[in-house]
Amino acid sequence: MAKLGKKQQDALKKYDLTQAYSIQEAAEIVKDITTTKFDASVDIDVNLGVDPRKADQMVRGVVALPHGTGKDVKVLVLCTPEKEAEAKEAGADYVGLDEYIQKIEGGWTDVDVIVTMPTVMAKVGRLGRVLGPRGLMPNPKAGTVTMDIGKAVQDVKAGKIDFKVDKFGIIHASIGKASFDHEKLVANATEMIQMINRLKPSSAKGTYFKSISLSSTMSKGVPIDKNTVPGI
Repeated sequence: MAKLGKKQQDALKKYDLTQAYSIQEAAEIVKDITTTKFDASVDIDVNLGVDPRKADQMVRGVVALPHGTGKDVKVLVLCTPEKEAEAKEAGADYVGLDEYIQKIEGGWTDVDVIVTMPTVMAKVGRLGRVLGPRGLMPNPKAGTVTMDIGKAVQDVKAGKIDFKVDKFGIIHASIGKASFDHEKLVANATEMIQMINRLKPSSAKGTYFKSISLSSTMSKGVPIDKNTVPGI
C-alpha cells in the first residue's frame, strides 16, 4: 500500500471516512482538506441502484448549476454560415463546419462542448468514433443539437452540464471549484442530486441513492447523508 503524504494524513484527521455528513458539512470539509496550489475542481459522485445495461434504467440528463462550474468552458459550434454570427455573439470559442469536421477527423478535440444543428447532423454523425469515446458527441437530449444556437451556447457557458450514469451505476460530475464558498457548492450539489432524483427510472427497484460523496482534485471523497439533501 502506498504511503500517505503528510498533507493526506492531516486531511484524514479532519473527518471520518466511515461517517456520513450533512451536505453542508461535506462541502465545508472538502474545502478544508483541499491543499492543491491550483483551484481544484469539486466533484460529486452518486452511486445509483440501477442497472445501466438495461435501456430503461439508463439515467441521463442535463442540469443548470445555479453557480456554474467555475470552469472556462470551450465551446465549438458546428453550423451553417447563417448561424455563425449568432454563435459568436453568444460566446462560442470556435465556429465553423467543414474545416472543423476535418480537424476532428484528424484527431483534434480541444473543446469541452460541441453544439450543432439538426440540419448538419448527417455530417457531424460521422465523427462519432472520435467524439463518442470522449463524451463530446452532440445530443438533442442534452440540448446540444438545436436550431437555437445562441441559447445553447449561453446555457453551456453559464454552467449547464450533461451527465449520465456509467457502466458501474455511478454518476460523476464537476459541480464547482474549491474557491467557491460552501453555500455555492451546497446549492450546486443539491440541484444536481434533485435532478438525478427526478430522473429515477420507474423500473428501478430497491434503494435508488446507494451513496453520495463530494471530493476535490486529489482528495478522498466525503460521504453525504442523503437525508440531509432537501427534495429527495
